[in-house]
Amino acid sequence: MSLHIPQLIRWSLAGMVAVVAGAALGQPAFQSPLTLPSAPSALASRAPANALAMAGTRLVAAGQRGHILYSDDEGKTWTQAGVPVSSDLTAVYFVDAHQGWATGHEGVILHSADSGATWQVQLDGERAAQLLVHRYGQPSSPGDASAERLARDAATFAKQGADKPFLDVYFENEREGFAIGAFNLILRTEDGGKSWTPWLDRVDNPDALHLYAIRPAAGTLFIVGEQGLVLKLDREQRRFERVALPYKGTLFGVMGTPQMVMVYGLRGNAWRSTDGGATWARTDTGVNAGLVSGAVGKDGSMLLASQAGQLLRSKDQGASFDRVPLPRVAPVFALAASTAQGVALGGPDGVRVEWLKNKETNRAQ
Repeated sequence: MSLHIPQLIRWSLAGMVAVVAGAALGQPAFQSPLTLPSAPSALASRAPANALAMAGTRLVAAGQRGHILYSDDEGKTWTQAGVPVSSDLTAVYFVDAHQGWATGHEGVILHSADSGATWQVQLDGERAAQLLVHRYGQPSSPGDASAERLARDAATFAKQGADKPFLDVYFENEREGFAIGAFNLILRTEDGGKSWTPWLDRVDNPDALHLYAIRPAAGTLFIVGEQGLVLKLDREQRRFERVALPYKGTLFGVMGTPQMVMVYGLRGNAWRSTDGGATWARTDTGVNAGLVSGAVGKDGSMLLASQAGQLLRSKDQGASFDRVPLPRVAPVFALAASTAQGVALGGPDGVRVEWLKNKETNRAQ
C-alpha cells in the first residue's frame, strides 16, 4: 500500500527546508535524488518501511531515501539492496521470485531481476513527462475538449519537472504492467518496463484525481483513488471505466479474489462487491482509523491493517473481519502475507513479523 498525499507533501517540505538550511551553512549544493544513489546505512532496517512485497520466500521492504532491504529469515535479519537513486519509495511488487518493480517520488520506476538484491532505473519523472508531451502535446482533433485537457496536463507535467510520484505498481506477468500515481498519472508497459506508454486518455478520471492502488480482483484489474474513485479495466476496450460506489471518501487500497473485489480507505471503510462492481455492500470492520494496506493471505484469508496499527483478518472473503491481537500496536504503512500464518507489518520504525493464531482472534470492537 502506498502512503497518502499529505504524508508525501510533508516529506517534500522537510526536504526543501533541509536544502535551504544546508545552503546557508555553506554545505554542498543540492543533488537530485535521481542522480544520488541510496546510501548504505546501519540503521536502514529501522527506517520507515512504506511498502512490502514477497519475492518467493524473500521479504522485500522499500522506504525513504531509496532504501530497499530484503530478508530471507522472516525479518530476523536484513540486507540493504543496491539502489541507484535516493528518491522516497512508495510501492514494491514482485510478479515471481525474481522479477520485481518499485516506484516512488520523482516519478521513478525501478526494476530488479535478482529477487530485490540490486535495482536499475527504468523511468524517471523527467522522461515520463517527455512521454506525455510526445503522446498528448499535439491534439489530433483540435476543439476536442478532452484532447486539449490532456495536452495542457502534459505541458504542466513537463514544466513542473520530476515532482510527481508514482504511488503503486502492478504486473500481471513479467512483461505486462502498470504504474499509477498523482494527478491521474498512469503508464503501461508490455515489455517488462523497457518502454512505457501513457494511458491518461484511457482512464475515466476527468478531474485528474490521484490514483492510489491497482490490483487484480473479480477477473480484471481495479484502481482506487481520491473521492471514492473506483476504476475497472475493460480488457476489450483497453480502458479503465468508472465504477459507481456509494461512498465518496478517499480509498487507499483494493484487493480481491476471482469472485470478489474489496476497496478500503478512510475511517475504517471497506466496501465489497461479488458482481464485478455492479453493486456494493459495506463491511463492518469495527475500526475508525484509515485502512492503509491489505492482502490476501497464503491460506486464502484476507488481511487489513489500519494506520493506527490495528490488524484485521477475514475468513469469509471479506464479509466480516476479526481483530488479530498483537503484542505491540504501532502505526502501519504496509503489510504482506509472509507465510501461511505470518504477516509482515511495515511502519515508521521498520518491519516486524507477527504470527496469526486462529484461536486467539477476537471479533473486532
